[in-house]
Amino acid sequence: MYKFEPQRIRLGISACLLGEKVRFDGGHKRSVYCNNELAPYFEFVPVCPEVGIGLGAPRPSIRQVLDGDILRVQNAKGDIDVTEKLQQYCEQKVATLDFLSGYILCAKSPTCGMERVTVYKAGTNNGSKTGIGVLAATLHQQWPQLPIEEEGRLHDLVLRENFFTRVYAHHDWHTLKLSGLSRHKLTEFHARYKYLLLAHCPKLYRELGPMLADSSKPLAEVAEHYFIKFMEALGHKASRNNHTSALQHIQGYFKKSLNKKQKAELSQAIMDYRNGLKPLLVPLTLINHYLQEFPSPYIAQQVYLNPHPQELKLRYAY
Repeated sequence: MYKFEPQRIRLGISACLLGEKVRFDGGHKRSVYCNNELAPYFEFVPVCPEVGIGLGAPRPSIRQVLDGDILRVQNAKGDIDVTEKLQQYCEQKVATLDFLSGYILCAKSPTCGMERVTVYKAGTNNGSKTGIGVLAATLHQQWPQLPIEEEGRLHDLVLRENFFTRVYAHHDWHTLKLSGLSRHKLTEFHARYKYLLLAHCPKLYRELGPMLADSSKPLAEVAEHYFIKFMEALGHKASRNNHTSALQHIQGYFKKSLNKKQKAELSQAIMDYRNGLKPLLVPLTLINHYLQEFPSPYIAQQVYLNPHPQELKLRYAY
């Protein structure tokens, strides 16, 4: 297996999104966002399952076909069937991708589509958008905590921010594991993510703490269960109310430091955000400013304040 490198964040990606001419028609689906906006911050690992099993470009298009209860992958005529070959390739390829921190897929593809892939009834051109690509399904099965998104869905600012929040958190966790797990490190990790977890899912945040406090179970078991719940919590989209609650908790750490005017300014910024009058960046900018003036080590270490590089401009969704 590939040894994870803490300072390199690698994303799997459908090769056609990088402009590689691997599609059935000999073309590509180059993503401007991935190539122009994301490329400076990530190292892409391109994969095309169809080329991976030896199909050329151009080539006859393949599709998912439901024959009774059996799902096949074949061309429209049904005389080319790559079901077993494709499944074997995907299982073997995905098993080598344990170093990834996320994956960006091409939509609608019978191999890479994350959802709503057309599944045809055998012998007809009648289909329903109920399928999932073979590679996408294998990724979910082998690496269920891996952040996965379709490129088109990343144009939704909320989905985009949530995806990359999970990517950086996933990377952070594996960096921690490489450094050597201990109960103290797990507790510190949880403490750093307190307010980010509260913004995403307060219920699961409250479940995570007691998990770490259970010393009756082996450390590796505790860590595995914690990570599953941790990524599940971040999978919930942060809400305006939960963000407001997290901001107000952080505000409490400044009650002895700020003067009356500063307290009022921060309170108003938080309320304006809650009421949809100002973006999340306004109270966050104030908090980061006050942190410079009135240092608080506990708040300064909170991932919530900077869950991903500002240059990615991901917090404009809130």
